Amino acid sequence: MPLALTPRLLRRGLELFAVISLAGVVGLLFYGNNFRAFIGALVGLHWGWLLLGLGLASMDWIGGGTRLWVVARHVRPGVRLRDMILAGGMSAWAAYLTPFQTGAGPMMMWTMKRGGVRLPEAVTSTFMTFVATVVFFAIAGPLAIYFGAGKSLARHHVVLGITYYGLFRTSLTIFGVLGVLMLFAMIFPVWLRDAVHWLATRLEGRSRRIASRIGQLRAGIDRAHECMVAFGSPQGWLALFWCVLLSGPSHANKLLAGYAALRAVGIPANFVDILLLQTFITFLLYFAPTPGASGLAELLSAAVMSIYVPREITAGYIIIWRFINSYVTVITGSLLFWHWLRRGLVGREERVAADAEG
Repeated sequence: MPLALTPRLLRRGLELFAVISLAGVVGLLFYGNNFRAFIGALVGLHWGWLLLGLGLASMDWIGGGTRLWVVARHVRPGVRLRDMILAGGMSAWAAYLTPFQTGAGPMMMWTMKRGGVRLPEAVTSTFMTFVATVVFFAIAGPLAIYFGAGKSLARHHVVLGITYYGLFRTSLTIFGVLGVLMLFAMIFPVWLRDAVHWLATRLEGRSRRIASRIGQLRAGIDRAHECMVAFGSPQGWLALFWCVLLSGPSHANKLLAGYAALRAVGIPANFVDILLLQTFITFLLYFAPTPGASGLAELLSAAVMSIYVPREITAGYIIIWRFINSYVTVITGSLLFWHWLRRGLVGREERVAADAEG
């Protein structure tokens, strides 16, 4: 695995996430220029909607874990749902602490291995959930624009003359390229296997560590190939279809956080309109370069939702919105991971990806 997730790296990611997010909120406080209104919005919260938001926040774990279970059980019969829920939640946690969400895959595979899933099966299952995510947003993003998410945003710019439409096209291009690569991998798994074997052979001559484990590595490549072939069957395509559908619930905290946050601060709004805007925001931020899209998420959401949120309570809305779509998972995942550290289940400088290979 290319990424080594050590506790130190994750701690730095958490620090960056916290500092940049805090800077974004402080900036929005100055933007609102009405501290009394900000405090009033937080004191007067509608707690029922906030509790609903807590339920939505759990979908990082329950929704993400359920869709992982759907694909994992196709190649690993008997895999337990509770283990996949844990893997789904910890994957989301690591995604929020790493740029471009690069920590999601290694953490998911590492947690799956802890639950008894072998690495080749974990790799294939993780790949399939990513395929489902790409398909879901490649469909949902353009649909959100088609049904009107972009009409009210035409006059808005993010910074330096960059338009929302420009960001949309960039994200759509990334999703399109990834979609083509994934489609190629699924249609021609033999070619993919041969390419990985060729790469392993090249690395064997350059790395003593890989050379000493080349037999195990090649066996893993062949097993991953078998898993990819298994998804080429009708049952495999059906599992992937359900995985795509379950991508909606697994991202419910992101797609519905805006509406819950608006109602929590006492702002009524059309549910469908807000859902479209939140889909649009999630689509744009999926490949953000900062941990958890910190900074960018606060500013982009504030600009987009300025159509509905009064300027003076924007910071309050953003805090509730971020609490639902990321803060709860970041806090829960951090407590759980450092609990594992204290129990000795994770070495203090353990390479998560390297451990998954063992």
